Amino acid sequence: MSEVKVIGIGNDHAAVDLKNEIKAYLEEKGYKVVNYGTDSSESCDYPVYGAKVGNAVASGEVDAGVLICGTGIGISIAANKVNGVRAAVVSEPVSARLTKEHNNANIIAFGARIVGSEMAKAIVDAWLDAEYIGSGRHERRVNMIEEEAAKYNK
Repeated sequence: MSEVKVIGIGNDHAAVDLKNEIKAYLEEKGYKVVNYGTDSSESCDYPVYGAKVGNAVASGEVDAGVLICGTGIGISIAANKVNGVRAAVVSEPVSARLTKEHNNANIIAFGARIVGSEMAKAIVDAWLDAEYIGSGRHERRVNMIEEEAAKYNK
């Protein structure tokens, strides 16, 4: 198991079922999961949940985050507005692993209308099992991202 112990999970109305399945899956694996998402299938606004998880990750309230909306795109964009968040939307495990190894992504996102539950589990596993390389070009580039964000998030 990775250094991550507490995972924040957020979702909109399109992803209630997949969120519940991933939450249970992570809990079975020994993670504590904090639900920041909706439990209703009534239409709601994904930026609310992206921001909630983003703020929880940035503040250290949780160690990492998982976001799910219809595509994963909108909710990840919302999370990325929070200073210190590096959210990546992926649709398969290789990209999930690489976004941790190369970009030190602290939030992973995917779409309930894009991936099925087994693929979602494989994505989460690949991301949680990966380790940030943290040296050389990867560290330099992550630092560049953070420096650029700091210019605008004062």
